[in-house]
Amino acid sequence: MSKHIEKLKKQLMEISEVVNSFKSEAVQVKVIDRLLDAMAESEKHDLEGSEIYLKRGRKLRTGIDDENSSFGRKKPGATKILNQLLATDYFDSRHSISAIADYCKDHYDSDFKTSELSGILLKLAKENKLKRERSHDNNRFEYVKV
Repeated sequence: MSKHIEKLKKQLMEISEVVNSFKSEAVQVKVIDRLLDAMAESEKHDLEGSEIYLKRGRKLRTGIDDENSSFGRKKPGATKILNQLLATDYFDSRHSISAIADYCKDHYDSDFKTSELSGILLKLAKENKLKRERSHDNNRFEYVKV
């Protein structure tokens, strides 16, 4: 990392005269901004598979998929998966939130926390798509189709 900083310092010293020759600070900022973008773009091709962050913390796509995406697509969210489960016979029997989270992990490769699912399940219950009932065994809520 220090090699990169030293390299950047050296490059900034080399271009400082040219940048400072502009009287307008706004123009100076634009010139530096464009130079940094060009440097990031050239490093993108040099560092295949590495993540490069542009100004304002945005990640530049490197064209290589990480393990959580397939061809640039994101995994479906909790709402989408729960609606898919609602369309199946999964909720024909009662399930606790933790059982639903485990099922999503096993069958949809989505590791949801129970807190992520609880609000969505409550909304589905209020929309009369699911029934929310307390279990007699452990006093926790279980969800079943209406």
